Amino acid sequence: MPLIDTHTHAWGPDTAELPWTRPLLPPGWDGAYTHADLVADMDRVGVDESVVVTTPLYGRGQRANEYTMRSIEAYPDRLYGVGLMDFLQSNPETVRSAFRRVVGHDRMLGVRMHAALDYETPSEITADADWILDDRLAPVWKEAAAQDTCVFLFPKAPQLSMIGRLAGTYPDVSLVVEHMAWPDENTDPGERPWADFEKLADHNNVYVKVSSLPRSSSEDWPYRDMHPYVRNLLSWFGPERLMVGSDYPWMDDWATYEECLSWLDEATFLSDRDRGYLTHRTFEQLHL
Repeated sequence: MPLIDTHTHAWGPDTAELPWTRPLLPPGWDGAYTHADLVADMDRVGVDESVVVTTPLYGRGQRANEYTMRSIEAYPDRLYGVGLMDFLQSNPETVRSAFRRVVGHDRMLGVRMHAALDYETPSEITADADWILDDRLAPVWKEAAAQDTCVFLFPKAPQLSMIGRLAGTYPDVSLVVEHMAWPDENTDPGERPWADFEKLADHNNVYVKVSSLPRSSSEDWPYRDMHPYVRNLLSWFGPERLMVGSDYPWMDDWATYEECLSWLDEATFLSDRDRGYLTHRTFEQLHL
C-alpha cells in the first residue's frame, strides 16, 4: 500500500544567499534538515512521497518558499510542497499575485495559515485568534478558488467554528485542517470546542490531517489517548477526507519518524479501506 506523508519539513543551512529570518527550529535542533536528509529518512521508514510544508524560518516574503521549491526540483517524483505568504497586504491584487507565485509550480499544493499564531507576533500561540476572518483575506480565498488549490489551516480547537464560517462562505475552496486542531490536555474528543469538528464535517470542502499525534499525546507510542480523536474524525468525515502526516522532524523530541506513522498499524478500529484513504487515496483524490 503506498504511503504519502502529508506533513513534513525541510530547510537548508543559514547562508548569505538564503538566510534564516528567525531561528524557528524544532526542539534540540541548531542546523539544517535538508531535502536529502528527508528523502533518506523516507527511504528508511518506507514513505513513498511526502509534502514539504514551508517553515517560518524564511519568513513570509518573496523568498519564503525558495528552499521548498528547490526541494521539489531536487526530488520531483518524491516531494510536494505547501507554501507561506504575506496574507494581510493592503493591495488585493498584490495578495492575489503573491498567491499565484506560491502555487505556480504544479507540485505546490497550496498555502498555509498558522491560524493559532497571532499574525503580528507569530511566536505566540493563541487558541482563539480571529485574524483568519479578516475581510482583508478575501483576495486569498478568491484566488484559491480561481486556482483550484487548497488553504491549509493550523488552528486550535476554539477556532474550528471560525473555519466553519469560512467553509460556508467559500464553498469552492478546499480547506485542510492540520494536526487535528492540535488536541491537548484542555480538549476532550467528545466535547466542545474540539467536537466542533462534527459540525465542520458538514462542509464537504473541509479535510483533516491526522498528523503530529506524538506531540499531542501524553502517552508513548502508539498514542492510544489520541485514538478516540481519530475515531470521531473517522465517524464525522469518513476516511475519504482524512489523511495521515508525521510533522517530522518537528517531532524529533517526541518520536522517531517511524513512530509518527506506524501508530496506524496499532489502531485496530481502522479497516484496510480506512488505511488506504489515510495513507494515499484521500491525498490523490484531493490533489492529483
